[in-house]
Parts: sequence; structure tokens; C-alpha cells
Amino acid sequence: MQAGGAGRRTQTRAFSRRPVYAKLEAQRSEPRMQLIDADHRDFDAIRREFHWRVPEQYNIAHQVCEKHTGLTTQPAMFCENEAGEENTYTFGQLSAWSNRFANALRANGVERGDRVGVILPQCVETGIAHLAVYKLGAVALPLSILFGPDAIEYRLSDSGAKAVITQGRHVAMIEDMKQSLPELQTVVACDEPGGDADFWTLVDNAAERFTPAATLADDPALLIYTSGTTGPPKGALVAHRSLLGNLTGFELSQNFFPQANDVFWTPADWAWTGGLLDGLLPTWYYGRPIVALEGGKFDPERACRMMEKYAVTNAFIPPTALKMIRKVSDLGDYNFKLRAIMSAGETMGAELYEWGREVLGFQINEMWGQTEFNYLVGNCAPIMTVKPGSMGKPYPGHVVAVIDDDGNELPAGEDGEIAARRVGDPVMFLGYWNNERATRDKFVGDWFCTGDVGYRDEDGYLWFVGRKDDVISSAGHRVGPGEIEDCLLKHPAVVQAAVIGSPDELRGNIIKAYIVLADGFAPGDPLKAEIQAAVKTRLAAHEYPRAIEFIDEMPTTTTGKVRRVDLRRMDQERRSAKS
Repeated sequence: MQAGGAGRRTQTRAFSRRPVYAKLEAQRSEPRMQLIDADHRDFDAIRREFHWRVPEQYNIAHQVCEKHTGLTTQPAMFCENEAGEENTYTFGQLSAWSNRFANALRANGVERGDRVGVILPQCVETGIAHLAVYKLGAVALPLSILFGPDAIEYRLSDSGAKAVITQGRHVAMIEDMKQSLPELQTVVACDEPGGDADFWTLVDNAAERFTPAATLADDPALLIYTSGTTGPPKGALVAHRSLLGNLTGFELSQNFFPQANDVFWTPADWAWTGGLLDGLLPTWYYGRPIVALEGGKFDPERACRMMEKYAVTNAFIPPTALKMIRKVSDLGDYNFKLRAIMSAGETMGAELYEWGREVLGFQINEMWGQTEFNYLVGNCAPIMTVKPGSMGKPYPGHVVAVIDDDGNELPAGEDGEIAARRVGDPVMFLGYWNNERATRDKFVGDWFCTGDVGYRDEDGYLWFVGRKDDVISSAGHRVGPGEIEDCLLKHPAVVQAAVIGSPDELRGNIIKAYIVLADGFAPGDPLKAEIQAAVKTRLAAHEYPRAIEFIDEMPTTTTGKVRRVDLRRMDQERRSAKS
């Protein structure tokens, strides 16, 4: 990797696979950190017997790094950039560098409770930034590198972020919008000149001694924005204790993680709950290394080469990425060490289960959760029967049921809203940022209402039917139509716009836009491409409408609301006519 500062140049090294793999053997002597006894082979018994023990004080940085006093020389991260350049980083390095960066942030005015934006790919700076923010008692605001200026500016403004750590095009982008962000004081650039400070210069010049804040388990640690069907995205405020609440599901969905020599990887962006709380942070909690791949869009061939090269044993891979890996022509030639894969973000389907069993040699564990209330339901194939197509059962420590509109539990086989009981569950979020009404609307009594409709069968397995609202699940991303529609309406050709999810074999759903054009504009492929490019540039690459249909009139209710049910029916009729 290209060095960003003297500290990294002098303290990192490229690794060879063999000695690193040998070092991993030494971690067997670490104290046991699992919440679930790997000798217990009855899923339902584990659920019945499990009880949370949430300490009063809890800090994510301590749990995933500082407590590993016996692992300071052990690898925590294997990094590889697009050019194939490699580096290995140890837990000791992460501890020292995050202490330094915490001191640097404090010197630049960041205090306990302040929001700090992190707009970075999978790289060591991302991990250091998160650890430093948690140590300060500040709140990390992870933002995807796929976001364009509108998406970035809204989230920085709404959160009142005081600092941002980023790189590449986002440095200039944020500099351009600073005038409209009065609370933003510092932009830290990681890879090139620009911003108010250079990341590695700050690290090099700061003191290494730092006393982390004594955060309570209920103190906020993360602010992650989620898409809704109406209005702008909402910031879900996540507590330090949420890490603990993710762990039973993580252990079981990864077939009793950790085991000797376990190495983890996920293609999921570390800015999302899936990449951060389903991958990076729990992997470090158990003192295991994670593979970080910097690069562009998902490349299945590169993913296969990487999993073989780094002897990856465990992974979180969304269904869309699995489908792409399945199509790799020489898949059988790779010497994989994989023993478990968790998949989530969209329904897997029976074919992927069967492919995993036949080609990989094990059943893929499907998981279900949300940013606000994560890692709730799933499978653990070694100790339970997997029903292909089912979400699985609630993981230990979580109470999940199907309820009616009044919060009454429904009997097996009857459709209702899938809900989770908030009392005593550490994974539950703290609420929506500056939006008490939206927070209240998510609860019926003690039930957190997920917005997903499903049913429970006679054996206690949960089955997903659809969304109660209109959030689109596409290639593992949950995308709300509201933000996309607002962006579409900024184009001079667009008078009205409505967005739905259209079924797609690869991505689960694609984003489809129905558009009524302004006078003087003619429908056609050039205009479609122009509108698509505008959304891709201003919002994110995963949020642009892959399909656009121009219509003369938008179907609406008597009160003027778009009838998405009519649009979905139109889409179904068009797809049926083509088949």
C-alpha cells in the first residue's frame, strides 16, 4: 500500500502468507470470549438457557482492541489495494495509532458526544478512525464512499458533524459544501493534499498515551442513516452495548466463531451495519484478523482469489455477490478454506442453499436484521435443520414474533408484522436522531415494529413475505424511494417521479423509476441515460434507477399520493408480457 505518513511507513510491513498463518495458531491460548458454548448442539436449548449480562460500562474500542493485551503482535487486518499491494496491521499498531488519532481529534475540538464522519473504503484508516472516535466517547458517522454530494451534505448537516475523515474525491466535495455546514470544523484527508489536516501527519505528531472515556453501555457510539419510504433518511443512533447484542447471532451464523485460524472477510461496505457490525467489529472482538479490500465494484474473480490467498474461513456475503461468485467459470480450481458463510440483505432462495451445500461443502446461513435492531434471526446449520427460503429462528437473547396492528402475537401460519421485543435486548437502537416522533412510531408497546411482513410456521421458523412499506432491497442495500424521487425531480425533464422495486434474478430487486416528462422533452434512451447518470452522480451508484419507464400520467389516490401498488402491477404486467 502507498504510505500516507511517516508513522505508517516505519511501522508496517508486507506479509507473507505462511508466517502470518503460523502466528494465528498462537491465539488458541487467549481467554475464551464466546457467548455460546460450541459443545452445545441444540439450537432451541441454547435459546432457552441464554441470558444477557450487560455491564454498566462498555466501550466498543476496549472490547475490539484494547482488551487484547496478549495479541499486540497478532494480525488484526490484512489490507490489499486495487494494485494488489499488501500490508498487515497488528492489534498493537491499531491500539497505538488510534490513541494518537484520538489525541489529534481532541486537539481539533472533537469532544464527547460529537459526531465524526468517516467516509472511507475498507482500509486501515477506517479502523483507526472508528477506534479513536469510540475512545473519545464521540459518535462515529459512517458514510458510504458511493454517496454523492446531496447524500453526503444532508447527513453531515442533519447530524451536525464536527469533523470528517475521508479521501479521494470526497475531500474536494466536502470542501465545496463547508459553507453550508457551519458545525463542520475539520476535514481530515487520508491520501492526498487537501482538507484541513493530513491523517498520518496528525497520527505521527500526536502523543501515544490516551485514557479512553468511561462510556456507559447505553452511551451512543454510532449514527447510521437508514432509508425510509417517505421523507429524508433517518439517523439511527446505536449504543456501545449494541456490539454485545450482535454477538450471539454472529457466533452462530458463523458456525461457532471463532475457531483456530479463523480469518474473516466481507465485501459489504464498512459504512453500513452489514460491514461494520456484522463483520469488522465482531471479528476484532474475538481477536481475529479481517481482510480489507480497497477497490471499486464487486469483482467475483478477485473475491475468489482473495479468499484463497488469505485462507478466509468465515464470511458475510450478500446473496447478489454469492450469485456472481457462483458464475465464476473456474470456481472448482480454488483451494478455499471456507467453513461458514452468513448471507443477508435480501432473500437467498433455495438454489443458493443447494449450491452452497454441493459446491462449498456446507449450508450457507441466512440472517435477518435491521440497523435499528440487528442480527435478530437466522440459522446455524450444524445444530439446526435449515429450511431453504426461511429466515430461520430468533438467535439467543432476542424475542421475535409476528404481531397484528395492536401488538398481539399471531398464531402460526398467519401473516403479520415481524416485531422484536425491546426490553432487555442490548442490540436495540437508542432512537432516531432528533426525531422522537419517528422513534415512537416504530413501537407498539414493547414491540419494535420492523416494517417487514411475514409469518411463523409450526416449528418456530420465520418466513418473509414482503415490506409493509415500500423500502426497496436491492443487492443487499435498503433503499428508500423518497431520496431518489427528490433527486429525479431536480432534472429539468422530470415533472413527476415515483420509484419501486422491480424483481430481478441477480439483485433481488432493481430500482425502477416511473417518470412523467415536462413539456418539450421526448422519451428515449438518451434521456434515460442522462437521468440515470444524474442520480448516480448526486446520490450513489447503488441508488440510481436501472430501469426507467416514461408514462403520461402518474396513478394517485384522491388525496394526491402515488399509488405504488398500481405501478407494481404495471411492472408485473410488462414483465409478464416479455416472458
